[in-house]
Amino acid sequence: MRGRRIPIALPNTGALSRRRHTLYIRSAIIVFILFAFLQFHVINYDSNESGPADTANYSTAAILQMVPPVFHKYLTSKTRNGTQGQNGTHAGGGGPGDSAQRSANISEILRMINRYNELQTILNEDIFGPLQNDSVIIVVQVHKRITYLRHLIVSLAQARDISRTLLVFSHDHFDDDINDLVQSIDFCKVMQIFYPFSIQTHPNEFPGADPGDCPRDIKKEQALLRKCNNALHPDLYGHYREAKFTQTKHHWWWKANRVFDQLETTKYHTGLVVFLEEDHYVAEDFLYILELMQLKSNELCPKCNILSLGTYLKTFNYYTYNKKVEVTPWISSKHNMGMAFNRSTWHDITRCARHFCEYDDYNWDWSLQHVSQQCLKQKLHVMVVKGPRVFHIGECGVHHKKSNCESNQVISKVQQVLRVARRSRQLYPKSISLTVASVIKKTKLRKGNGGWGDQRDHQLCFNMTLIGR
Repeated sequence: MRGRRIPIALPNTGALSRRRHTLYIRSAIIVFILFAFLQFHVINYDSNESGPADTANYSTAAILQMVPPVFHKYLTSKTRNGTQGQNGTHAGGGGPGDSAQRSANISEILRMINRYNELQTILNEDIFGPLQNDSVIIVVQVHKRITYLRHLIVSLAQARDISRTLLVFSHDHFDDDINDLVQSIDFCKVMQIFYPFSIQTHPNEFPGADPGDCPRDIKKEQALLRKCNNALHPDLYGHYREAKFTQTKHHWWWKANRVFDQLETTKYHTGLVVFLEEDHYVAEDFLYILELMQLKSNELCPKCNILSLGTYLKTFNYYTYNKKVEVTPWISSKHNMGMAFNRSTWHDITRCARHFCEYDDYNWDWSLQHVSQQCLKQKLHVMVVKGPRVFHIGECGVHHKKSNCESNQVISKVQQVLRVARRSRQLYPKSISLTVASVIKKTKLRKGNGGWGDQRDHQLCFNMTLIGR
C-alpha cells in the first residue's frame, strides 16, 4: 500500500517572481501600444493649443499641397484694376464729389441686388439638372471674409454627391471678387441671394446706423432729452442698438424665410436644408453621414427635428466616434454649426416668429433657443455626430478680434485631421450607432445678451416672415 504523498514546499528560486514580473512588463507594453495607437487618432486642431515649439508648416504652399490641383483655382484671386474698390465700384479719392460718388455706388449695388433676387438664376442647372425633392439644399451665409469662403468652397468641391445638391450663397455684402468666386463654381448647381437691408446699402439710415440714432452707451434719460430716434427702446442692459451686430440675426432670418417660402425652385422642397457659414469647412463624407442620420433618425430619435454635423470640441477621437451619434436637446452654443432641418421644422419655428423677432438678443441661435424653450410644443432636439463633419476655421469675425487673424494655421490643422481620418478609414462608416449622451442638466431659461431692444428691429424681422405668406 502506497503511502499518501505530502506536498512539500520547494525552496523559492525566484522563477515564479520573474515570470510574474515578465507578465507585468508584457502587459504594460501592450497597454502602451494600444494607448499610442488610440492617441494617433485623437486629433487636436485648436490653434490656441500650439505653443512656441510648434514647428508645423502652415504656409500657403503647404496648404495648397493638400488640395487637389484641379481645385487650386478657387484659392487664387483674380487681379483687378487698382482703381476699383472691394465692391467693384470706383474708390473715392477724398474730393468734394466723394459723397455723391458713394451714393451712386450704393444705388448701383441696390440695382444689382434687386436684379439678382428677381432673376433667381441657378447656375449649372443645364449640367446637373433641376432640383429634386430629396436633394439637399446647402445655404451658406456670407459676409466678406473671402479667404475663409475659398477654403469652404474647396472642401465642398471634394464632397461625395455634391453634384446632387443646390448650393445657395446668401450675401449681406455685395463684392465683385466674391461674386466671381461663387460664379466660378462648376461642381454643382449654384444660386446667389442678397440680403436687401444691409449696412452696406443703408449706411446712414435704418437698418444701418442712422446719424439720428442714440449712441450705444448713452443713458436713457440723456437719450430722451436728446430726442434721438430710438430713445424709448434701449436693450435690457440699457444699451442702444449697433447695426453691425443686429445685421447677422436679420440676415439669418431673412435667408431662411427666403429659401423655404419665397424662391420658386425651393419653396415646395421638403428635403433637408443644411446651414453653413463662410468660415466653415466640411469633410468629404458630410453628405454621406447626413443621409445615414436621416435614414436612422426615426429609429434612433423619433423626436429629433434637427441634425447637426458640427461640434465645437477642440479635441476628438475619430477612431472611437467616427460612426457615433448622440441625441440631446438642442443647445444654441453647441449645435448651431452644420445644422440641418426640413420644412416641417421650419414651419413650427415660423409660427413662433414673434418670439424670435422680439427676444432681446442679437444672436440668431440664442433667439432660436428661446423659441424652443418658450413657444414650441415639441422642443428642438438634435441628433449630432460625435466625429464632426463640419469644422469652424474662422479666427476673426464680427464678434471676435485677435492680434493675428491669419487663417492658415487652423485650416492646415483641419486638413491634417481629415487626412488622418481618411488614411485610417474612419470616414464613410457603413452604419451609425447611438452613444449614451452625458447627463445634461435641465436647461435654465437664459437672459438674453441684449442688443435687440429697438422696436424697428422687431418689426423688420417680423415683416420678413409675412412676405410671401
